[in-house]
Amino acid sequence: MNTPSPYTFVLFGATGDLSLRKVLPALFRAFRTGQLGADDAKDSGAGATDAGRILAIARKPMDAPAYHAWCEQHVRGHIKPDVWDESAWKRFLDTIDYMPLDLGREDEFGVLAERLSKRPGVRIFYLATGPSLFIPICEGLRSAKLNENSRIVLEKPLGHDLASSEAINDAVGAIFREDQIYRIDHYLGKEAVQNLLALRFGNAIFEPLWRRELIDNIQITIAEEIGVEGRGEFYEQTGALRDMVQNHLLQLLAIVAMEPPLSMDADAVRDEKLRVLRSLRQLDDESVSRNVVRGQYGGGAIRNSAVPGYTDEPGVPPDSQTETFVALKADIDNWRWAGVPFFLRTGKRLGERVAEIVVNYRATPYPLLGDATAQPGVNRLVIRLQPNESIRLYCLAKQPGEGMNLQSVHLDLAFDQFFKGHRMDAYERLLLDVINGRLALFVRRDEQEQAWRWVAPIQAYWSRQHKGPKRYAAGTWGPPAASALLTQYGSSWMEEDN
Repeated sequence: MNTPSPYTFVLFGATGDLSLRKVLPALFRAFRTGQLGADDAKDSGAGATDAGRILAIARKPMDAPAYHAWCEQHVRGHIKPDVWDESAWKRFLDTIDYMPLDLGREDEFGVLAERLSKRPGVRIFYLATGPSLFIPICEGLRSAKLNENSRIVLEKPLGHDLASSEAINDAVGAIFREDQIYRIDHYLGKEAVQNLLALRFGNAIFEPLWRRELIDNIQITIAEEIGVEGRGEFYEQTGALRDMVQNHLLQLLAIVAMEPPLSMDADAVRDEKLRVLRSLRQLDDESVSRNVVRGQYGGGAIRNSAVPGYTDEPGVPPDSQTETFVALKADIDNWRWAGVPFFLRTGKRLGERVAEIVVNYRATPYPLLGDATAQPGVNRLVIRLQPNESIRLYCLAKQPGEGMNLQSVHLDLAFDQFFKGHRMDAYERLLLDVINGRLALFVRRDEQEQAWRWVAPIQAYWSRQHKGPKRYAAGTWGPPAASALLTQYGSSWMEEDN
């Protein structure tokens, strides 16, 4: 897919961690496969795409060649070997210009406007910065009349609570229309999430199975082996609830639980997700106390290597109360899901890097073939998002030989084995959607604020009580209370069943 019209991709925060680890490698992947416009070095002789250009912006004073050297040093190592191409990399760097900009000087946005006036087409402003800079950048763009014929991409976290989120949305919304604003959640760009929609709405066999009568519970896990990776000061201001639950986990829950949309248009899909978020049972102190577990990792071992505890990380105070782990139970009060618990879990320094959705089906109504069929979760659908994207359906089958002895077996769809062509990573897909003006995989304001509204009682309860997070050893699956949470509802996390 070649981008049909010219564009300029303006990357604010171009020397930051997000740009070097995610944004620039994703743009290179898209460039490498010809999805950022014409990249025909043999025909053009120049090698630089005519359709799209990238303008990198940061405070550091340097020119384009110096920024290219910076990319060589910092970005190149984040590009996977299977997509690396030396010639394509050099042509990609030819599409990147650089401009130092001081946000405190409004006149510098006028210089930016003059620079952009020389290129036709849509302008995309990607704010790979902290949320405190969103409003100054947007106001600067308005002062230079750069908010017209443009799109703006906002990275999470968008605020630290409902009030701050509303303040940012109000300010940005006064400058850009809602259809110009792309609030990015990279989990929505993952191939397996797209296949979840295909699984549910493209196959008649699954829709009858997607309801309270047959499903015992649903588990959604995003687990990381890494710690705070030297970003202790940042994480102290965020924590797992803001970093993962309010956005990634609730977005995945909404997609799992949504009703079939009227169409696959952006607002039709997002309307259905919003209905799910509005159907979440509201929390109070009693339900937070009973159904929400927060933890903080201590020292331990990951892959047989010793790692420090959270409070021993640089930038983290020794008495920190910041959570690095959250597990909770959520209930959706609507016709399809009444009585089906949704268990959400996320954490750092856990036993494995994995993101997955587990749909546990109810036991058979009568144990005709023995007690094995009477256990919930014997039949389950596992949709794995990372590290390898796959869909696995578990069921029981008879073992060969005498007697009716049953054994768990599974049917596998491993996307990397079934589909041999180029597969986009999450950021690559989302950046291409921004360039092509597709909003379906981005979070609308009302969705985002409804998610903040739902987690607000958790934030309030934690701020009032002084017990602090429960400790867990690095390399384990969180505090024991997370397992006890499911035990009280007659279930267990899937890794405990394997």
